[in-house]
Amino acid sequence: MVSQKQIRQAVEVSKLYYLKGMTQAEIARELKLSRPTVSRAIQFARDQRIVQIKIDDPLHDVHSLGQQLKQKYHLSQAIIAEPIDDEPQSILTALGEATAQLLPTLVQDNDIIGVSWGQTLNAVAKYLQPSDRKHIQVVYLKGTVANSTHNNFVVNVTKAFNKNFHTQAQILPLPVIFDNAKIKSMVVQDHFIDQILTTARHVNVAVFTVGTTEDNATLFSLGYLNTSEIKKLQRTAVGDIVSQFVDEQGQIVDPELAKRTMAIPLDVLKATRQSILVAGGMNKLPAIQAALNGRYANVLVTDLHNAQALLDENE
Repeated sequence: MVSQKQIRQAVEVSKLYYLKGMTQAEIARELKLSRPTVSRAIQFARDQRIVQIKIDDPLHDVHSLGQQLKQKYHLSQAIIAEPIDDEPQSILTALGEATAQLLPTLVQDNDIIGVSWGQTLNAVAKYLQPSDRKHIQVVYLKGTVANSTHNNFVVNVTKAFNKNFHTQAQILPLPVIFDNAKIKSMVVQDHFIDQILTTARHVNVAVFTVGTTEDNATLFSLGYLNTSEIKKLQRTAVGDIVSQFVDEQGQIVDPELAKRTMAIPLDVLKATRQSILVAGGMNKLPAIQAALNGRYANVLVTDLHNAQALLDENE
């Protein structure tokens, strides 16, 4: 029969052994017990489940999360990047490294790679390595001209993809959002622009991210939208996918604004062989969720916190 004395002794010994890291010899001297008594107390604590040892294998957990994400969102791959801390730059670095390592495994000879721009794609560009794939084309999925001095990182992204895929990226030298749909309609009739858009509609590998509707969102900072338009989008949208604002299910919230937007139709992403969504930071969770709900990506690269939250959504 187990006595209270045995339990108290086992608890006391276990605290010193497991929590303070003392050796059995040190515990014996501290409590004036024999070494065998200390050893038996430690074993007794485990037998009686006073002490329960649990080992968390982070690599196993990450693999398991990836598998669950693949199943829930019908993905071919789900890569979970692990930043060293929760700072935005650490998250971007982890996402960039993970995507740069993944991309060469997905690109095939003669592929067309479609890219977007912004801080996330800039992070990917930083870690790209020279590829041995042949006859690669790179094309932008949306307009590349900013209406302000805000950096959209097009120059960095273009240089990196040109260098590492031995090509010359096709840039869409136009604003992402026009003042009105008529101007856009006229511009896309240009032979040169039409060729680029045709190439973009036939991408084999798309690398894109999502944006938020926070006040400091990149699209809001570039000068394309007035205050009234921004407020409306903040009420109706959860974020943007390739600069097109969507609701929780990934549906366009403002068709008229979409007509003014110089970007590939979102349905093109659904038809792409490898449609890679790269996004992290908890502020992007609603937009990531929307992109996955809309089935615009079949490959996801995100951070651990977002991965866990995505599995919790609608559970």
